[in-house]
Amino acid sequence: MLPPPAISIRGLEKTYRRHGTGPAKHALKGIDLDIPQGSLFALLGPNGAGKSTLINIMAGLVLKSAGQVTIWGSDLDTDPRRARASIGIVPQELNIDAFFTPRALLDLQAGLYGVPKAARRTDALLETVGLTDKANSYARTLSGGMRRRLMVAKAMVHSPPILVLDESTAGVDIELRQQLWANVRDLNRQGVTVLLTTHYLQEAEELCDRIAIIADGKVRVNDTKEALLARLDGKELYITLAAPLPVPLPPELISLGAQQVGGETLLFRHRRLDGLVPRVLAAVADAGFVIADLRTAEADLEDVFLQLTRPIAAGPQAA
Repeated sequence: MLPPPAISIRGLEKTYRRHGTGPAKHALKGIDLDIPQGSLFALLGPNGAGKSTLINIMAGLVLKSAGQVTIWGSDLDTDPRRARASIGIVPQELNIDAFFTPRALLDLQAGLYGVPKAARRTDALLETVGLTDKANSYARTLSGGMRRRLMVAKAMVHSPPILVLDESTAGVDIELRQQLWANVRDLNRQGVTVLLTTHYLQEAEELCDRIAIIADGKVRVNDTKEALLARLDGKELYITLAAPLPVPLPPELISLGAQQVGGETLLFRHRRLDGLVPRVLAAVADAGFVIADLRTAEADLEDVFLQLTRPIAAGPQAA
C-alpha cells in the first residue's frame, strides 16, 4: 500500500478581486494535484500560470477561494499551524539580513519556529550546504551562490519533511546552480520531499522524477518524467556524408523521407520503434555513400512543455 501523498490538493480555486477598473483575476481553476512522499517534483508553467499563487496558498501568504489543501496529513483550514510547519520554502528573492552571520541567522530562524536550543541543527545544516567555513562571516560577504544555499538551510531549520523551491536558481550561473542542486539531491536522499518551480526546463528534466505542468490556472498534465517524454515519440537521424550529395537524391532515400540539410547532410524523421534506422543505413550504403558522421535527436521536456502550454487557436467568430 502506497503512503499518503506529501501534499494533496483538491478543487483549489483562487480569484483575486478586481482592482480599480481592472477585471477580477481567476488565477487557479479547480487544481487537483498529489505530490508523492520522497519525490523530487517539478511544477512547471509559463508566467502567470498560477504556480506562485499555489505555493503562496500553501505558505499561508494567500487565502484560497475554495478547495482543500492537505500538507503532510494536516488540513490547511483545520490545522494551519501544523500544515505550514511541515513545509520549508525557499523563495526567489533573497531575504537575508546582511548583518547576520549564517550561524546567527539559522539560530534566529530556529527560534522563530520554536525549536529548542538543544534540538537545533545549525552546524549540521551549515555543513550540508557547504557553509561551515563561513559560519561566522557576515551574510553581506557571501557570494550569490552561498546566499542561495544559506536560504535552503534557513528553510530547513525546523526539519520540515517538505522543501519548496520557488524559482530559486533564477539569475544564478551554471556552477552555482549545480552546487545548489547537489545540496537538494542530498536532502532528497535523506527523505525530504522536494517541490520546485523553475523556468529552466533542462533543470527539471535532469532533477525530477515527476512533473506537473499548469497553464491558465489548470493542471494540463501530472505524470512521471519518462511518461511525459514518451508522449512525443519523434526522433531525428542526421547523416553527414564524406562527399556532397547528388542532385536529385536517389529515389530509395526519398522514399524513406530523406531531407537534405546542407551540402552533405541528410535528415530522416522517424518514431522510436518504427525500425527505420536499419533501412536508412542500408539504403545509404547501397547508394555508395560514405558516412562521415551520424547523430540523433529526440523530443525533450521543452517540446512537451510547448505542446501543452501553447494557446489553443480560437475558432471562427460567429457572425
